[in-house]
Amino acid sequence: MAYNERLADRVRKMLAAEKGISERKMFGGLAFLKDGKMCVGVLNDELVVRAGAEQNSAALKSAHARPMDFTGRPMTGMVYVSPAGVSRGPALQRWVTMGLAGADSAAPSKRKKKTT
Repeated sequence: MAYNERLADRVRKMLAAEKGISERKMFGGLAFLKDGKMCVGVLNDELVVRAGAEQNSAALKSAHARPMDFTGRPMTGMVYVSPAGVSRGPALQRWVTMGLAGADSAAPSKRKKKTT
């Protein structure tokens, strides 16, 4: 199992009323995107949250959060949240809300246009 499907279902239910949400398999897990920008994801049993640059230090003060270091280098504005940090609904909702705000404040991606 590349990601915890039960956690993914819980996140999916919380995002059901949001507009512009899509899902994509990323990082060997599942990412939830808002308007094409990742807001939260599930990798193994952990939640991945786009805290954003402004909320990054506040997010890392949580006992259950650590920097996302998927490539071996911490990614500023992205955090992993351990299963203990999302075991209750209100805690998960707080992280999902933070991820949505992080996606809203993220700069648009600079994708190259396809040439034909």
